[in-house]
Amino acid sequence: MKALVVDDSLTIRRIVVKALGLVGITETAEAGDGTEALRALAGGQFDLILLDWNMPKMSGIDTLRALRQAGQKVPVIMVTTEAEKSRVIEAIKTGANDYLIKPFSPDQLAAKVKSVLGVPTA
Repeated sequence: MKALVVDDSLTIRRIVVKALGLVGITETAEAGDGTEALRALAGGQFDLILLDWNMPKMSGIDTLRALRQAGQKVPVIMVTTEAEKSRVIEAIKTGANDYLIKPFSPDQLAAKVKSVLGVPTA
C-alpha cells in the first residue's frame, strides 16, 4: 500500500505520513504542490492520494481535475482548511473520494483512510 501526500506545508506532510503509519501505510511519497504530485504520479503507482486544496503553482482541486481527466482512478482524500459546503461539494463532484478538514486528529485521518480504502474498522 503506497500513498502520495501532497501539501505545501512540510509540517502537515510529516503529520499525515505519521498518521498513515497508524493504519499500516508506511510506503509514502511527498509532493509540495500539484505539479510535483503529477510528476510523482507519472513515475509511479499509488493506492491513495491525500491532497491539500490551497497550494502554490497548482491547487489541489486543479490537480484532482487533471488526475481524473487523465483517467486516474486512485482514491483521493482532500485534506484542507476549506470547510465551506460549496467547496466540499465541488471536490466530490470533481472526483474526490472524501474530505478531511484541518486541523484533524490522527484518528480522524485514519478513519477516513480506512473508509476510502474499504478497510474494516475495529
